[in-house]
Amino acid sequence: MTRETGTAALRRVQVGNALSAFGNGFTVPYTFLYVSQVRDLGSTTAGVALAGFAMAALLVLPFTGRVIDQRGPLPVALAGAVAAAAGALSLGLASTAPMVLASTLVMGAGIAVIQPALATMIVWCSTAATRSRAFATQFFLNNLGLGVGGLLGGLLVDEEHAGSFVRLFAIEAVMFLVLGAVVATARMPRGPRTADAVPAGEGAPGRWRVLLADRAMVSLCVLGFVMFFACYGQFESGLSAFAVEVSGISPSTLGVALAANTAVIVVAQFAVLRLVERRRRSRVIAAVGLIWTLAWLVAGASGWVAGGQAMATAAIISTYALFGLGEAMLSPTVAPLVADLAPSSLIGQYNSVFALVKQLALAIGPAVGGLLAGAGAYGAYISTLVVCSLGITVMGLRLGRRLTPVQDCPRLAGTVQVASHKPAAGAETAPVRAA
Repeated sequence: MTRETGTAALRRVQVGNALSAFGNGFTVPYTFLYVSQVRDLGSTTAGVALAGFAMAALLVLPFTGRVIDQRGPLPVALAGAVAAAAGALSLGLASTAPMVLASTLVMGAGIAVIQPALATMIVWCSTAATRSRAFATQFFLNNLGLGVGGLLGGLLVDEEHAGSFVRLFAIEAVMFLVLGAVVATARMPRGPRTADAVPAGEGAPGRWRVLLADRAMVSLCVLGFVMFFACYGQFESGLSAFAVEVSGISPSTLGVALAANTAVIVVAQFAVLRLVERRRRSRVIAAVGLIWTLAWLVAGASGWVAGGQAMATAAIISTYALFGLGEAMLSPTVAPLVADLAPSSLIGQYNSVFALVKQLALAIGPAVGGLLAGAGAYGAYISTLVVCSLGITVMGLRLGRRLTPVQDCPRLAGTVQVASHKPAAGAETAPVRAA
């Protein structure tokens, strides 16, 4: 297929992804409230329901990668979209705890398999040189869709009327179906299998052996777990509890802080992209660790340094904004690196395993944050996250030693290719370097 065909397919994938994020934004901020108060099932049931999303992902992701690599990402994305839509509509109509849990399991499984399927589609539609921009665009559209959907959902929701929530979940279900319809019309290009392909006879154990023998990928998975644990895994647990209990921030101000996080991502994403795509990926990751270290120190200062309520509020909002800056730097860095590390026949497997690592961190992170917050051990909490963030910097630099120069900085690929075609006679060229 032509480059233009790949670009058109990528555009459809990005549009479908943005619309599903838009639909997801209608319900994400209100699911806990809906289950616990509107359906009057209590906070325990609401917590179990939210855990059901992660539980479903942990159950299906170990098998998703092999299916993607054998059948292609499109059937997996379509199956995931249908399951997510059915789960969303069922959750909107659920009135008992068993129905709520079953709905979240179905919906969570659908969303979980959509993620690596879409990531594989983006890999197929891009090259090493364009992949960072493609994933940055996906992350930008995800956050924009979630933000706009959340704002519109807030205008439609009425906690006194369960019907308004049914409407929100119905909109979300329709958007998942739209995602399926849009990606189904995309003509997906696929490059030829190369010498790094896993032999066709290899089963699941062989595929796992290949991945576990890839020291760079294993290092990236460990690093990814710490990143998701130290950031996303704390937004709705330890950090929010710290902000309310220690910094004295009102719950409504947390909404402003989350909006600041999204705003930084939406506003800064492409400016950040131009900066980081010229740098070594390992050094970008290391820089994010330092930024998040600063974010956690600012959060700690909001609760323990004198300065009044205004200073505490500004500090918490700044913390969320710094996290957003780090997220914008990682979006064109980590996901493309997973794809560049993968053998051509294991792209789905690598994407699914990294998604599994993310889900593990998102399951464990809130549990650890919630336990420390519940015990009032906020000093230990902040210290733990500062150490984790510094660990990201150290692990990022160590990861760089396991990467080839082109894996660490894809822009070198074009430079090296041009240099290899230059006549050697009498020619002296400066060594290729990346910032």
